[in-house]
Amino acid sequence: MRRVLEYQADQIEMVLTSHRVPGRVMGGIVTPRWVSYQIIPEITTKVSRIMALSEEVAMRLGAQGVRVSRHGAAIQIDVPREDGQVVRLLNLCRRLKDIPKQTAILGLDETGVPLLLRLPSPEVAHVLVSGTTGSGKTALVRSMALSLAMHNRLGEVQMVFIDPKGNGFDPFTAFDKLGGGLPHLLRPAVHEVHQAIFLLGEMVEEMVRRDRENISEPRVVIFIDEVADLMEQGGKAMDRLMTRLTQRGRSAGLHIIACTQKPLAASIGSLTRSNFPVRLVGSVASADDAKIAAGIPGTGAEKLLGRGDFLLVAKGTSLDSRRLMSTSRKSGKLSGE
Repeated sequence: MRRVLEYQADQIEMVLTSHRVPGRVMGGIVTPRWVSYQIIPEITTKVSRIMALSEEVAMRLGAQGVRVSRHGAAIQIDVPREDGQVVRLLNLCRRLKDIPKQTAILGLDETGVPLLLRLPSPEVAHVLVSGTTGSGKTALVRSMALSLAMHNRLGEVQMVFIDPKGNGFDPFTAFDKLGGGLPHLLRPAVHEVHQAIFLLGEMVEEMVRRDRENISEPRVVIFIDEVADLMEQGGKAMDRLMTRLTQRGRSAGLHIIACTQKPLAASIGSLTRSNFPVRLVGSVASADDAKIAAGIPGTGAEKLLGRGDFLLVAKGTSLDSRRLMSTSRKSGKLSGE
C-alpha cells in the first residue's frame, strides 16, 4: 500500500507543478473506501486554483473521479480505492461497547471513527437524507432503523414507516406480515398519500398531547421514503403537517428521518427544509443539487462515489460537515451481517 500512496502523492504533485500551483502533498489517510491526501498550499496559491484541478488529478490517477474540499488550512483530495470495502452494521456494532440510547449508527468517518446520531440532541432532531439512485440512501436509512431497534427497548424507541413506493422499507414491513420482525413498529407501514396525511395528523395530535402532559418518551421515529414526491402529491395539508412536526416534534419526542432523490425548493417547502438540522447527502447529479441537498454551497457532493459514500452536514455550515462511509447489510437479510 505504501507504494500506491507514494505513487499517487507524486502524481498529484506533478499535476500541481504542471499547472504552476505550488503546494506540498501530505498523507494519505487510508479508509475502507478511499485514500485522503492533504495539500498544504503556499501563501500565494489561490484555493480556487487547486479546487479546479479535480478532473486533471482524476485523469492522472486513472480514477473515475476525485473529490477536492477545504479542511482548515489544507486542501483535501479524496481518491477512491480500487479495492474499496463495505462497512457492515453488525461488525461496527461489535466495536461499539456502549451505545447511548435513542442513537442511530451511521457508519465510519474519514478517519475510521464510528459516527453516531443521538436523536434527542437539539443539534439533530430531524434528518434529511438525499441522493440519486445508487447513492445508498435506502440502505443507510434501513441500517439506522435497525441499529435503533437493536439497542433500544420498546419504552425508549418506537417507529412508523411511510413508504410510497412500497419497497424502501420492505424488509421491515415484510417481516411484520409474517408475525415477527421489529417489535418497535408502532403500526403497519402506509403507502398511499391519504394514509400518510392521516398518519402524520395522528402524530401531530400525539405531539400536542405530549406537550400538554410534558412527556417525551418513548421517542417515535417517523421514517419517510421519497418525501419530495409525497409533499408534491399531498399539497398544503402535507406541508402543514410536516412543518408542525419538524418545528415542534423534538421536544415531544417525535423525530422525522426523510429520504429524497430530489430535495428541490418546489418539492419541499423552504420552512420544512430549514427545520432539518442534519443532512446526509449522497451522490447527486450536479453542484446545484448538492447545494440544495446540503443547504450550503461548495460541499463537493456531486463528486461522491455512491454506494454508501455520504457527507454529514450539521448546523448548516461546512465547518460541521464530515465524510461518511455508511453502514450496509447483505441484501435480503435483516440481520445486519
